[in-house]
Amino acid sequence: MLDAATLLEGLDPEQRAVATALHGPVCVLAGAGTGKTRAITSRIGYGVATGTYAPSEVLALTFTTRAAGELRERLRALGAAGVQARTFHSAALRQARYFWPSVFGRQLPDLVVSKVPLLAEAVRRCRVDASAALLRDLAAEVEWAKVTNVRPDDYAGVASRAGRDGVGLDAATVARVFAAYEEVKRERVRIDMEDVLLCAAALLEEDAAAAAQIRRQYRWLVVDEFQDVSPIQSVLLDLWLGGRDGLCVVGDPMQTIYSFAGASPSYLTDFHRRFPAAQRITLVRNYRSTPQVIEVANAVGRAAAGARGRSPAVLLQSQSPAGDPVRFAGHANEVDEAAWVASQIATLRTAGLPLREVAVLLRINAASETFEEALAARQIPYVMRGAERFFDRPEVKQAVMLLRGAVRGGDADTGDLVADAQAVLTAMGWALEPPGGRGVQRARWESLHALVTVAAELVSGSPGGPDTPGLAQLVEELERRAELQHSPVADGVTVATLHSAKGLEWDAVFLGGMHEGSMPIVHASTTAAVEEERRLFYVGVTRARSALTISWSAARTPGSRGNRRPTRFLNGIRPADETIDAAPAVRGGARGGRRSRTVARCRGCDRPLATASERKIGRCEACPTDYDERLFERLRDWRSAQAQEQKFPAYCVFTDATLIAIAETRPTDDRGLGAIAGIGRSKLDRYGADVLALCAGALDDDTLPVGG
Repeated sequence: MLDAATLLEGLDPEQRAVATALHGPVCVLAGAGTGKTRAITSRIGYGVATGTYAPSEVLALTFTTRAAGELRERLRALGAAGVQARTFHSAALRQARYFWPSVFGRQLPDLVVSKVPLLAEAVRRCRVDASAALLRDLAAEVEWAKVTNVRPDDYAGVASRAGRDGVGLDAATVARVFAAYEEVKRERVRIDMEDVLLCAAALLEEDAAAAAQIRRQYRWLVVDEFQDVSPIQSVLLDLWLGGRDGLCVVGDPMQTIYSFAGASPSYLTDFHRRFPAAQRITLVRNYRSTPQVIEVANAVGRAAAGARGRSPAVLLQSQSPAGDPVRFAGHANEVDEAAWVASQIATLRTAGLPLREVAVLLRINAASETFEEALAARQIPYVMRGAERFFDRPEVKQAVMLLRGAVRGGDADTGDLVADAQAVLTAMGWALEPPGGRGVQRARWESLHALVTVAAELVSGSPGGPDTPGLAQLVEELERRAELQHSPVADGVTVATLHSAKGLEWDAVFLGGMHEGSMPIVHASTTAAVEEERRLFYVGVTRARSALTISWSAARTPGSRGNRRPTRFLNGIRPADETIDAAPAVRGGARGGRRSRTVARCRGCDRPLATASERKIGRCEACPTDYDERLFERLRDWRSAQAQEQKFPAYCVFTDATLIAIAETRPTDDRGLGAIAGIGRSKLDRYGADVLALCAGALDDDTLPVGG
């Protein structure tokens, strides 16, 4: 066992204050990268070394088995191997199994591995049609209800007030399914993971002897990640304490990102109201990130606090040497964005940075497909964390199988690839509009919609005529992408969602897709939901040690109208007087070379142009328009005729922004027309003569050309 003085060596003043605060209650506000795990394990080790704690009388609680394992390993190294470090569920299950027979005269019911089979029986009893995705969403909703102490009879009212709309069923129907699920469990004598917490709480409330024995066993409690505590976990913690104050909690209000699952930061932020005499210690020295990264993190934190009318709970102080500035990179579309990110990672690899020290963090799983392809095209290995690779997802495999079957059938091609793909995917539940709320159904829709987008990309990039792609070409393209992404992985880039990145860190982090609609996510419709999205953004920022790049795109696909803006969470952080527009990078192999691009400026006020739409028309939105409205309408009519004849979506001919640019510049020759962004050689050859004739007034409304 290490001696007490040695245990305090190397701790900063705030960490030392935590380690020596042996008697509770103690509340530690620990910012990202401030060494909170070291502080709390040193506290336990110091308490054991000084004889204040007996190891067997300490219970350290956290939320994941990985975190509990890390606590045990560190405590063992500090000479405190006898301390129990467990998750809430593990501690509760151990106690319930031990005491249940003596209190209730029978064994604790068996624990179900998954709610889904029992929920399947429940929905059948309620005569509700439910897909596998809906069953998983219902399982998440039942979990939320139980950890927040909501009974089936109360669910509809509580869920309505809480804005729970993520499963695609009305609240009354969910309540009926919830009640039927509880009935099925009772009939089969089963409990789920949330019941474990409820059973442990029932034991402590019902049997004074069992409660007294548990409280004698654990005199000192430590709770890590306290911002993630749910109502039922808070109740259980109070029962374990039994009115005592031997409690130390550690957390960061800016890392509360699981409110949708029942977590509430109020237990941390209002700790002093429950325990007015509690010591409050704040860890602010960040040992992870450069000052440049911390400057952005603190700006996000200030904005979050300002939205609540408060001061930030923690403002970090970087202890690292100065590094490179944080980079902000806007792109015309998601394909260009992903290709540019891959090119930057290739540069880091060439410079000697191991790929395991690089991460691409995204808001949702469905956004990974474009980045996966871009990395694979450059032969950059990657690993997916917290999600399957895009082409390994069950719904994607099924969709490709159905598309392949449609090709074999031979009667599914109508000449409109996008419509044909949509028709096939409709059989899997795809619809033009996404389902409301979050959950598995939304993630499934996004995966299928990504396949529709691939079809639109093929159409947009085709020369038309006899070479117009069909379903066979779509299947070939999907199989090509899948093959690229199944290369063996060794030392790879981590591709992960922001949620699954919590608790991790890398030297270089790329936050991709950070535009409005993705960050905050489109269904974050309330103030509370938007603020949770801001905290999620903060978590992403603070994963970076040395290099942080934040990127976004103005449009989803090449040629689409670019009207997306960078996330509002960058307001006041991203330079307001300039636009950083990264040049598109090589998309791999022989698919093209790097193109340089200068910053485009408004022809009216000379300010840098912020979006693809502005660059196409050559002026910023603040400057007055000067295009010929009659010509613009004639161009739109002509485009509609082209789209109808060729069975293309209208935007695949020209976007509105391109038509505005044409109407403003009124080009007189191929050179002038080709200078407009979005008009390449193939479109010049196909549409140039008609467009120039319209601009010259040589075509009237009765002679609008059809066909190319």
